[in-house]
Amino acid sequence: MTLPKGTWLKEWNPEDPERWNPGLAWRTLWITTFNLTLAFITWFVVSALVVRLPKVGFEFSTVQLFWLTAMPGLAGGTLRIVWTFLPPILGTRHLVTFSTLLLLIPLLGWGFAVQSTQTPYWVLLLLAFLAGIGGGNFSGFMPSTSYFFPKRLQGTALALQAGIGNFGVSVVQFVTPWVIGFALFGTLLGGPQTFTPAPGVSQPIWLQNATFVWVPFVLVAALLAWVYLRSVPIRANFREQFDIFRDKHTWVMTSLYIMTFGSFSGFSAIFPLLIREVYGGFAGAPDPLRYAFLGPLVGSVSRILAGPITDRFGGAIVTQVSAIGIFLSALLVTLYTRPTSLEQFPFFVLAMLLVFFFAGVGNASTFKQMPMIFPPRQAGGVIGWTAAIGAYGPFLFSTLAAYTQQATGSFTAFFYGLMVFYALNLFLNWYYYARRGAEKPC
Repeated sequence: MTLPKGTWLKEWNPEDPERWNPGLAWRTLWITTFNLTLAFITWFVVSALVVRLPKVGFEFSTVQLFWLTAMPGLAGGTLRIVWTFLPPILGTRHLVTFSTLLLLIPLLGWGFAVQSTQTPYWVLLLLAFLAGIGGGNFSGFMPSTSYFFPKRLQGTALALQAGIGNFGVSVVQFVTPWVIGFALFGTLLGGPQTFTPAPGVSQPIWLQNATFVWVPFVLVAALLAWVYLRSVPIRANFREQFDIFRDKHTWVMTSLYIMTFGSFSGFSAIFPLLIREVYGGFAGAPDPLRYAFLGPLVGSVSRILAGPITDRFGGAIVTQVSAIGIFLSALLVTLYTRPTSLEQFPFFVLAMLLVFFFAGVGNASTFKQMPMIFPPRQAGGVIGWTAAIGAYGPFLFSTLAAYTQQATGSFTAFFYGLMVFYALNLFLNWYYYARRGAEKPC
């Protein structure tokens, strides 16, 4: 297919078959999804690194470690607010290309910082914040992709992009333990650190590999975006886009997305530390990174699978199922947050995987609801805004979990508080969208 010349398309109407180019739409989806996956990898690489830092000589408290996992979430949410408004200003081509290149800052920074235990804590906090650039990208990439597809396909398209992008969380938590185990770059980018998994036991690891390995992929992804992406002629300045905040449904959908994506991103960030803190005191305690990747993997797969289901049955009813599932799964987790033996660990992991599963389902269904509730330009803005607030999940979950444990000695109260929030959203979705005679059935 011949690519249109220039950056901006002259016309684009996906609801009119004569004025829609499906080849360009799907090409945009796949290239942007590749870039988005790398963004999620960058966003969550800190969660994969922090569980190793104490065993290579970094002397941090539990609260300090939770703050390192919290900072990417704080940055991701804040930067997503900015990225929300960029698609109609910069266009897909420029936005995806330059946002991807920005990922090089935290990736290179962390690669050099972890090589010395003398690196100040504030530097690691700053680099953790900069990793949030990867989280910010989501609120630019998803709305711009939504412009390319008709409403009948947006549930599937957005679920594919977000679901595959979410795989980045699982990928980085799965790849990190393997890639830090050998001299991937020889001595070119630094020597090994001494890892002491148990007293009297030590081995060399190369923590810098966890971030350096992704640099070539980022460069390739940015090049693909620049060469093959184009921008839909939907334009608006910052002021014109503020009209979404006058609609109450923006705020209802924001709360629903905090329930779904906030849970997915929040638990993805703290799952390794939850395993370490709850079950790490037992003899033969499990390695958190052997299990942590399973949560985001399950959530990503369920998001992809739920996309076509929402196109067929509607987003509201699927969100209702998601809310019920998250609530009951969180209740199940509380049965295993004060363990008496390692025999309870498999049940703890299973309960957490159920939380991830239903959160992933809700991630897909809420993104189906928004294009049905709002017109295209506003829908893009609401998608970006809700994604921005949902991205505070790692920050909120990390800080609340840390201080709940500090105050009560366990994480049980943390899950009870979440259940109250889940129940509220169950009611909101039913009242406004899912019940018979709802104000905005979708």
